Amino acid sequence: MKDTRDGHKFSDPQVTGTGEPRATVALSDPQTLWFNTGTLCNIECANCYIFSSPTNDALVYLTAAEVSDFLDQLEARQWGAGEIGFTGGEPFMNPEMIAMAEAALSRGYDVLILTNAMRPMMRPAMRAGLARLQAAHPGKMTLRVSLDHWSKAHHDAERGAGSYDTTLGGMDWLRESGMKMTVAARTLWGESDAAARADFARLFEERGYAIDATDPAALVLFPEMDESVDVPEITTGCWDILGKSPDSVMCASSRMVVKRKGAARPSVLACTLLAYDEAFELGETLAEAEGDVALNHPHCAKFCVLGGASCSG
Repeated sequence: MKDTRDGHKFSDPQVTGTGEPRATVALSDPQTLWFNTGTLCNIECANCYIFSSPTNDALVYLTAAEVSDFLDQLEARQWGAGEIGFTGGEPFMNPEMIAMAEAALSRGYDVLILTNAMRPMMRPAMRAGLARLQAAHPGKMTLRVSLDHWSKAHHDAERGAGSYDTTLGGMDWLRESGMKMTVAARTLWGESDAAARADFARLFEERGYAIDATDPAALVLFPEMDESVDVPEITTGCWDILGKSPDSVMCASSRMVVKRKGAARPSVLACTLLAYDEAFELGETLAEAEGDVALNHPHCAKFCVLGGASCSG
């Protein structure tokens, strides 16, 4: 993905390329604290927004102790968030994934884990851990499975031959284990929202998955994030023009903790989608991460404001 910022658009956090005041978003309603468990993944997708792969360890594995420290901060800052999210990479590559989820569940949080439901999740230790957490905290944990398309051909074109069948096998195990499951898909193929949901609904019914394809939180259809596409900047006047509120944008309700390779401590980012842009790194504590966020990136416009997408449940 090529970054086309040319020194005018998306170059100044305070004003747009036309000199208008840039829109900012306050952390007005903290709902989700995300943890990136590391960028290593068992596969390499054709279009991965965070460039996860079997060799990319730019974001290294978080530990359960580091997660617990931020959960302590979350309570001390009284954010009132109810959900802890885990993303990657593939979270189940991290050997402490079960312990991290347990740390959040034991404090009463809902837990959302983003996974491709492939071999890392299906290792015996991970399956046993998930089953134990499900038994101890029924209904509090959701696995959001990356199933890019309802068809094998399109999904495998993104994730590699055989990945569709492997993912469905993992979803079958989640179904049989009685775990809450949702799906994240892509809108890469020009289908209408209604058509995509209808075809996913048929797949879910055929497989016996208790997923409501008409529910945008149960089947999340993500717009593609291509930085080579020209998008408008979001000014303070855009909210009224678009009929939207800053509170609807993802950085109004969430932050993400990452640990960069070589760093002594984790840091907090404004956005789950911008792991490598230093302008969106807010500090090493939740207290430092409470400031306003300038919408100074193409993803802010296309994905969050105009696309209306959110990573949370």
